[in-house]
Amino acid sequence: MLSQITGLSRHFTAETLRAHLLSRATRADNGCLIVRGYGAQRGVYQKLAGRAWAHIAAYVIFVGDYDPALEVHHDCGAPDCIEPSHLRQRSRADNCRDRFQRPQCRNGHDREIDPATGRFRRACRICNRLAQQRWRERHAAEVAEARTAYGRTSAGNHPSP
Repeated sequence: MLSQITGLSRHFTAETLRAHLLSRATRADNGCLIVRGYGAQRGVYQKLAGRAWAHIAAYVIFVGDYDPALEVHHDCGAPDCIEPSHLRQRSRADNCRDRFQRPQCRNGHDREIDPATGRFRRACRICNRLAQQRWRERHAAEVAEARTAYGRTSAGNHPSP
Protein backbone atom coordinates (compact mmCIF):
# COMPACT_ATOMS: atom_id res chain seq x y z
CA MET A 1 0.00 0.00 0.00
CA LEU A 2 2.83 2.46 0.83
CA SER A 3 4.50 1.64 -2.48
CA GLN A 4 1.65 3.44 -4.28
CA ILE A 5 2.68 6.81 -2.80
CA THR A 6 4.92 8.62 -5.26
CA GLY A 7 8.10 9.98 -3.67
CA LEU A 8 7.71 8.31 -0.28
CA SER A 9 10.95 7.29 1.37
CA ARG A 10 11.21 3.48 1.36
CA HIS A 11 12.39 3.46 4.98
CA PHE A 12 8.90 4.22 6.31
CA THR A 13 6.53 1.57 7.56
CA ALA A 14 2.84 2.25 8.17
CA GLU A 15 3.44 2.76 11.91
CA THR A 16 6.46 5.04 11.54
CA LEU A 17 4.74 7.11 8.84
CA ARG A 18 1.65 7.51 11.06
CA ALA A 19 3.85 8.66 13.97
CA HIS A 20 5.82 10.99 11.70
CA LEU A 21 2.68 12.65 10.29
CA LEU A 22 1.13 13.11 13.73
CA SER A 23 4.36 14.54 15.19
CA ARG A 24 4.45 17.21 12.45
CA ALA A 25 0.76 18.16 12.75
CA THR A 26 -1.18 20.55 14.99
CA ARG A 27 -4.93 20.80 15.49
CA ALA A 28 -6.53 24.06 14.32
CA ASP A 29 -9.65 25.64 15.82
CA ASN A 30 -11.76 24.70 12.78
CA GLY A 31 -10.96 20.97 13.20
CA CYS A 32 -8.22 20.76 10.58
CA LEU A 33 -5.08 18.81 11.35
CA ILE A 34 -2.44 21.15 9.88
CA VAL A 35 0.87 19.57 8.94
CA ARG A 36 4.17 21.44 8.74
CA GLY A 37 6.33 19.80 6.12
CA TYR A 38 9.32 20.96 4.13
CA GLY A 39 7.51 23.99 2.70
CA ALA A 40 8.01 27.27 4.56
CA GLN A 41 4.65 28.77 3.62
CA ARG A 42 1.44 28.04 5.48
CA GLY A 43 -1.47 27.27 3.22
CA VAL A 44 0.31 25.37 0.48
CA TYR A 45 0.58 21.66 -0.15
CA GLN A 46 3.25 20.26 2.14
CA LYS A 47 5.84 17.65 1.21
CA LEU A 48 6.78 15.24 3.94
CA ALA A 49 8.46 11.88 4.42
CA GLY A 50 10.72 12.05 1.42
CA ARG A 51 9.19 13.82 -1.58
CA ALA A 52 5.63 12.63 -0.95
CA TRP A 53 2.69 14.98 -0.49
CA ALA A 54 1.57 14.88 3.14
CA HIS A 55 -2.17 14.78 2.37
CA ILE A 56 -1.74 11.76 0.07
CA ALA A 57 0.37 9.92 2.65
CA ALA A 58 -2.23 10.75 5.32
CA TYR A 59 -5.02 9.43 3.12
CA VAL A 60 -3.18 6.15 2.59
CA ILE A 61 -2.31 5.73 6.28
CA PHE A 62 -5.51 6.93 7.96
CA VAL A 63 -8.22 6.15 5.38
CA GLY A 64 -6.75 3.43 3.16
CA ASP A 65 -8.18 2.13 -0.13
CA TYR A 66 -6.04 4.55 -2.18
CA ASP A 67 -6.39 4.66 -5.97
CA PRO A 68 -3.42 6.44 -7.62
CA ALA A 69 -5.56 7.32 -10.65
CA LEU A 70 -7.72 9.63 -8.51
CA GLU A 71 -6.81 12.87 -6.72
CA VAL A 72 -7.04 13.41 -2.97
CA HIS A 73 -9.44 16.31 -2.38
CA HIS A 74 -9.67 18.51 0.75
CA ASP A 75 -13.29 19.15 1.73
CA CYS A 76 -12.15 21.88 4.11
CA GLY A 77 -10.25 23.77 1.41
CA ALA A 78 -6.99 23.88 3.41
CA PRO A 79 -4.26 22.28 1.25
CA ASP A 80 -2.02 21.55 4.25
CA CYS A 81 -4.76 19.69 6.21
CA ILE A 82 -4.31 15.95 6.81
CA GLU A 83 -7.47 15.36 8.89
CA PRO A 84 -8.82 12.02 7.57
CA SER A 85 -12.45 13.15 7.69
CA HIS A 86 -11.57 16.12 5.44
CA LEU A 87 -9.89 14.01 2.72
CA ARG A 88 -11.55 12.04 -0.05
CA GLN A 89 -10.64 10.80 -3.49
CA ARG A 90 -12.19 12.27 -6.60
CA SER A 91 -11.46 12.32 -10.30
CA ARG A 92 -9.69 15.35 -11.70
CA ALA A 93 -12.79 16.35 -13.66
CA ASP A 94 -14.97 16.32 -10.52
CA ASN A 95 -12.33 18.23 -8.60
CA CYS A 96 -12.11 20.97 -11.26
CA ARG A 97 -15.88 21.13 -11.80
CA ASP A 98 -16.62 21.84 -8.15
CA ARG A 99 -13.81 24.35 -7.71
CA PHE A 100 -15.01 27.82 -6.87
CA GLN A 101 -13.36 31.15 -6.34
CA ARG A 102 -13.44 32.58 -2.88
CA PRO A 103 -14.91 36.10 -2.60
CA GLN A 104 -11.97 37.25 -0.45
CA CYS A 105 -8.23 36.93 -0.96
CA ARG A 106 -6.11 35.15 1.64
CA ASN A 107 -5.59 38.47 3.45
CA GLY A 108 -9.34 39.10 3.74
CA HIS A 109 -9.76 41.76 1.03
CA ASP A 110 -12.89 41.58 -1.12
CA ARG A 111 -12.05 40.46 -4.65
CA GLU A 112 -13.17 42.51 -7.63
CA ILE A 113 -15.04 41.05 -10.58
CA ASP A 114 -13.21 41.10 -13.89
CA PRO A 115 -15.58 42.65 -16.46
CA ALA A 116 -14.06 40.60 -19.30
CA THR A 117 -14.78 37.20 -17.75
CA GLY A 118 -17.45 37.91 -15.14
CA ARG A 119 -15.41 36.01 -12.54
CA PHE A 120 -13.37 37.22 -9.59
CA ARG A 121 -9.94 38.58 -10.45
CA ARG A 122 -7.19 36.08 -9.76
CA ALA A 123 -4.89 38.62 -8.10
CA CYS A 124 -6.06 40.96 -5.37
CA ARG A 125 -5.34 44.54 -6.39
CA ILE A 126 -5.04 45.74 -2.80
CA CYS A 127 -2.48 43.05 -1.90
CA ASN A 128 -0.60 43.76 -5.14
CA ARG A 129 -0.51 47.51 -4.44
CA LEU A 130 0.70 46.96 -0.87
CA ALA A 131 3.40 44.53 -2.04
CA GLN A 132 4.62 47.03 -4.64
CA GLN A 133 4.67 49.78 -2.01
CA ARG A 134 6.75 47.59 0.34
CA TRP A 135 9.14 46.80 -2.51
CA ARG A 136 9.55 50.50 -3.42
CA GLU A 137 10.29 51.40 0.22
CA ARG A 138 12.78 48.56 0.56
CA HIS A 139 14.42 49.44 -2.75
CA ALA A 140 14.66 53.16 -1.83
CA ALA A 141 16.30 52.24 1.49
CA GLU A 142 18.84 50.03 -0.32
CA VAL A 143 19.63 52.79 -2.83
CA ALA A 144 20.02 55.37 -0.05
CA GLU A 145 22.31 53.00 1.86
CA ALA A 146 24.41 52.37 -1.24
CA ARG A 147 24.70 56.11 -1.93
CA THR A 148 25.86 56.87 1.59
CA ALA A 149 28.37 54.03 1.40
CA TYR A 150 29.69 55.47 -1.85
CA GLY A 151 29.85 58.97 -0.38
CA ARG A 152 26.89 60.53 -2.17
CA THR A 153 24.10 62.19 -0.30
CA SER A 154 21.72 62.84 -3.22
CA ALA A 155 21.39 61.82 -6.86
CA GLY A 156 23.26 64.83 -8.36
CA ASN A 157 26.13 65.25 -5.91
CA HIS A 158 29.46 63.61 -6.60
CA PRO A 159 32.23 63.25 -4.05
CA SER A 160 34.86 65.95 -4.30
CA PRO A 161 38.44 64.83 -5.09
